[in-house]
Amino acid sequence: MALAGGYTGHLGDYSTGAAQAIMPYVVGGNEVYQQQTSWPVVLEHSDVVVLWSANPLNTLKIAWNASDEQGIAYFAALRNSGKRLICIDPMRSESAAFFGDKMEWIAPHMGTDVALMLGIAHTLVKNGWHDDAFLARCTTGYETFADYLLGVSDGVAKTAEWAADICGVSAAKIHELAELFHKNTTMLMSGWGMQRQQFGEQKHWMLVTLAAMLGQIGTPGGGFGLSYHFANGGNPTRRAAVLASMQGSLPGGTDAVDKIPVARIVEALENPGAPYQHNGMNRHFPDIRFVWWAGGANFTHHQDTNRLIRAWQKPELVVISECFWTAAAKHADIVLPATTSYERNDLTMTGDYSNQHLVPMKQVVPPRDEARNDFDVFAELSERWETGGHARFTEGKSELEWLETFYNIAGQRGASQQVTLPPFAQFWEANDLIEMPENAANAQFIRFADFRRDPDAHPLKTDSGKIEIYSRRIADYGYADCPGHPMWLEPDEWHGNAEPGQLQVLSAHPAHRLHSQLNYSQLREQYAVAGREPITLHPQDAQTRGIADGDTVRVWNHRGQILAGAVVTEGIRPGVICIHEGAWPDLEVSAGGICKNGAVNVLTKDLPSSRLGNGCAGNTALAWIEKYTGPSLTLTAFNPPASP
Repeated sequence: MALAGGYTGHLGDYSTGAAQAIMPYVVGGNEVYQQQTSWPVVLEHSDVVVLWSANPLNTLKIAWNASDEQGIAYFAALRNSGKRLICIDPMRSESAAFFGDKMEWIAPHMGTDVALMLGIAHTLVKNGWHDDAFLARCTTGYETFADYLLGVSDGVAKTAEWAADICGVSAAKIHELAELFHKNTTMLMSGWGMQRQQFGEQKHWMLVTLAAMLGQIGTPGGGFGLSYHFANGGNPTRRAAVLASMQGSLPGGTDAVDKIPVARIVEALENPGAPYQHNGMNRHFPDIRFVWWAGGANFTHHQDTNRLIRAWQKPELVVISECFWTAAAKHADIVLPATTSYERNDLTMTGDYSNQHLVPMKQVVPPRDEARNDFDVFAELSERWETGGHARFTEGKSELEWLETFYNIAGQRGASQQVTLPPFAQFWEANDLIEMPENAANAQFIRFADFRRDPDAHPLKTDSGKIEIYSRRIADYGYADCPGHPMWLEPDEWHGNAEPGQLQVLSAHPAHRLHSQLNYSQLREQYAVAGREPITLHPQDAQTRGIADGDTVRVWNHRGQILAGAVVTEGIRPGVICIHEGAWPDLEVSAGGICKNGAVNVLTKDLPSSRLGNGCAGNTALAWIEKYTGPSLTLTAFNPPASP
């Protein structure tokens, strides 16, 4: 695209858009893709560990690189540690089940985490349990936030009783949590699902504020962590020879001429040239005529599928690079058949944070049919865009020569850490992974320890150099949906404004696949119910609707409707239904557009988290559910399109 004269790029991602925007203001880094206090430290020093909207048993399989597979062992050690373990989640997740009776499950109303945290924070202040010294030395803006917390600024004290009315957790339990957190070294391990909501920026901002009030940030085993559930965060970083990669720009090329928040793609297609605000900037959506989507599955991870389908008709050309006949591929004008990892050569590391292994990924079988490596497709297209484009794109190197280049750069990086790699030819011929040596110092890593010890000598990369509980810069943006300090803001769709019979829709990561990957495979037999995506609901909600375990149900709202298979269990809060994200959409036009496969984003609301982050807000939705009594509909999600 750079060779072709420029393009529209993207900002953020669907997983962590809100957190990536807010955390740099609060602590100077995004936190969601950064190393955590090491697991050995947590296991030795933490007294209380809280999984707050985190389900690591499901999500540890996710990583930018290959997984190092160490997280489960650490969580197993935590399970047997005798520590006080708490799961705060509307659903009794697979992780809570993994811990069994060693973990307490607290189920607030979905989307009310900020209110619960405020109730805990108020209880800390009421009892003098907050750490004034830490707040004065290591944070800024607490006084402004405290005026809100205590009701000075708005006349509403955020007491435990106030919070209980909103979140559905009793005032007594809120008081108990405040006292427990105060009297013990407490690690708050948060997931990302709660920031994938309207006003999602408030969730992690308030979590950090709560940890700051406890005064434990930067202590062994205390504070907060936003990545223990992802890519095995906390597995200590090794002394490693880290691979290089191709860069996203070329000498003489034109980089992205504009970027849009990735979760706003539909609005950009709907309203070319329209103004919008993002992270303190006034911007305009570009006029996008040509979309090239490579390596993604937007028809499973973008919200409001029917709205997406309509917007997808607006570009003059849509090209998809894909290995499978996904919904995105079926909605493309041109599909470039890409090879799978079995059909090409590559390299990877295991562990986004640990860099535990360097792994050769040698081609197993030749490409099937017309499939080609992305590298080869891009190189040939570059030549068609301009004479000599092939050479400019490849820089005169073959696929294997590029891999050798990446490997040799890794060798140079490793040398600085006393790690010596064998010659590339020897490594490639051996076809075996290389394990990197452990680093004793990193095994004792404590996030924010240097900052806590001396905030002046080790300032954070925030405006003040400290943890910003109140941000003057954000306040000056004037965003009602993201004010200058964490606040409880009522979302557009939640239990507090549900119509009769409506339930909140929880869109969680699936246990048996990675997002939408392998939804077509026989693995579906391990989890499908009535041949559809499962939907979890409480017996109370099932009984009032005449739904039994295993029934096919219809779930709908004004955005669309789906079929799913009922799983009736007490492991979810009444008033909440859970449908895992990633099912391939399968809309039946002859039956009112109902999705036969149970794709949850047919139901979810497509709106930004706020004007600050414009992140994905997929956990903002209400829907009705009933037992399905309509005609039998055959699943066609995995069928290739009919030949012309």
